[in-house]
Amino acid sequence: MDRPKLRITSVTIGAPDPGELARFYGELLGWPGEFEENWAQLQGPTNGGLSTLNFEVEKAYIRPTWPSAAGEQQIMEHLDIAVDDLDKAVAWAEGLGATLAEHQPQKTVRVMLDPAGHPFCLFADE
Repeated sequence: MDRPKLRITSVTIGAPDPGELARFYGELLGWPGEFEENWAQLQGPTNGGLSTLNFEVEKAYIRPTWPSAAGEQQIMEHLDIAVDDLDKAVAWAEGLGATLAEHQPQKTVRVMLDPAGHPFCLFADE
């Protein structure tokens, strides 16, 4: 059997307040969004790959621990975001409510924590 055409078009992120988190990522990335009570969606560029980020309510949400630790809430996903100026991107993200994680495992990557505690990585796209 030949493999059917498959492509990932979106990622869904759980959060205690999906609208708040979607607004953060919408500002960070410059993506417009749709917001409902327990769900939100951001529309990214349609380039044949990931084109939407979805956010849904998780009523029993627990912030993940970074780096992961035994017996603690584990990270279920994280976003990798290419940037042209790493220092400027970190400052932009912090200005929107992200925090720089204490543990930084690589020199050319900055692990950030979004307002709900999800880690995301900014990396220099050279």
